[in-house]
Amino acid sequence: MRVMVLVKATEDSERGVLPTADLFEAMGRFNEQLLEAGIMQAGDGLRPSSAGKRVAFDGTRRTVTDGPFTETRELVAGYWLWEVEDMDEAVAWVKRCPNPMPGPSEIEIRPLYEEADFQAMLEAARDA
Repeated sequence: MRVMVLVKATEDSERGVLPTADLFEAMGRFNEQLLEAGIMQAGDGLRPSSAGKRVAFDGTRRTVTDGPFTETRELVAGYWLWEVEDMDEAVAWVKRCPNPMPGPSEIEIRPLYEEADFQAMLEAARDA
């Protein structure tokens, strides 16, 4: 199963505070363990939302909003894409992760849809 592992933004990450050298090294070691285990497919840190944009859709209309965005708890500071056996394995790996922020932080794990998830929907649509 593939999962997206989302490192939630904090006030520090939104201010552009970079990790300490010790934290950067610890995260590097953790990423190496993920790679050696065949878990990690991709991963990166994201710049603060002040460097981003949002595009809102309403029918054919598109509205672009420049960052920063106000709801820090809803923002993402980094991500991994992992291939794991199940959600329990993903949780076990996240528990091994160094705290990705200088203070309190949160990591969210979300399973990705796979082709098989859409097969049933497509078959039902054909049979209707």
